[in-house]
Amino acid sequence: MSHGSGAEARKGILGGTFNPPHIAHLIVAHVVREALELDLVLLTPSFRHAFKGDAEVSPRDRATMTELAVAGDAELIADRFEIERGGVSYTVDTLIALREREPDTRWHLIIGHDNLAELAAWHKVELLPELAHIVVTSRGSSLRTDSLPDLPFAGEWTPVKVPAFEISSSQIRDRVRRGRSIRYWVPPAVEAYILEHGLYQRGDLGPR
Repeated sequence: MSHGSGAEARKGILGGTFNPPHIAHLIVAHVVREALELDLVLLTPSFRHAFKGDAEVSPRDRATMTELAVAGDAELIADRFEIERGGVSYTVDTLIALREREPDTRWHLIIGHDNLAELAAWHKVELLPELAHIVVTSRGSSLRTDSLPDLPFAGEWTPVKVPAFEISSSQIRDRVRRGRSIRYWVPPAVEAYILEHGLYQRGDLGPR
């Protein structure tokens, strides 16, 4: 959705290891974009996840798969910022850098409801509402404020209901190891890349 020249851009950011990216990632990004009338959503693969550590495939492979997943979609963009920066990927540092890169953009940070329990352990989490509007997604049900854990920051946030897909990257990796099909679990180009490069076939050597 375009807001016209000179208007403030409205963008979402959905971070993760994307190990690998799958259709639920893409659907969540689109549902949030439509609900909040964002111009687009950035998918930002982490170089090294603060809690999960190194993934079993390289940052370059995960970035390439994320780019393949959104190829041809004008409303989703894969951004290699965290991959190129290296080191542990902290959301607060990414948001600070994105605001410097695009000072006229209003950022919307997309956080899954299942991540709220660990939110207090995020690096400088109290700064997040100053850097982006917080969007909390819930799978298949509406969020109730009295059912949320105590959020470690002040300020407003927006709930967005998303489809309740029982799909995870760990399930996909397991299916690859067992020689099962991942067709329709991931975009066709991602499936082809995984098979061509023999990813996830040597056992689960890393965290989720």
